[in-house]
Amino acid sequence: MKNVISALLKDFEDGKTSRRQLIQNLAMAAVAVPAAAMAGTKPTPVASGGGAPWKTVWLDHISYSVADYKKSADFYADLMGWEVRNDNGTNQASLNINNIGGIIIRNGRQRPVTQPVRAGRRPAPTGVINHISWGIEPWDTEAVKAELEGRGLNPRPDMVGENFKSFHVRDPDGWDLQISNKAKPTRQDEE
Repeated sequence: MKNVISALLKDFEDGKTSRRQLIQNLAMAAVAVPAAAMAGTKPTPVASGGGAPWKTVWLDHISYSVADYKKSADFYADLMGWEVRNDNGTNQASLNINNIGGIIIRNGRQRPVTQPVRAGRRPAPTGVINHISWGIEPWDTEAVKAELEGRGLNPRPDMVGENFKSFHVRDPDGWDLQISNKAKPTRQDEE
């Protein structure tokens, strides 16, 4: 799964796919593993020195940093039919990706200096996905922290309010991976 996501992100960053294609492909990849499990096939585990004491059950959210959050949120709501769950009116909106997860779109990227685009070349992207959050079960904050520390991953807590609990770690390629306590039923209860 990690290799698939890395390849999708590289294609996007290299201008080989559009944001729309990237998000669609990430959503399909997120659904493929649970679908394979339901079909009775098991995905090939990644060697980690021991099995995880939890199961990934949900694509909680993709964090997407852009130059104009409102423009991007409106684009995805209109084109993809994603529902705006929350818009703070200044720099961030959260959208529901048709009940398969969510996306947080926030300002944070600078537009590059305007240069003429040569024929056949795309302009430089101004948006970047800075992390993806996966929901796991079972969740026990201290047990998850201990497991991540035991694997040498130096977890950084990201606890938002009373209900959202998570840790950020870096994967072997330096990608920011967020592991959270959210699953589809608990996210839908908040909408």
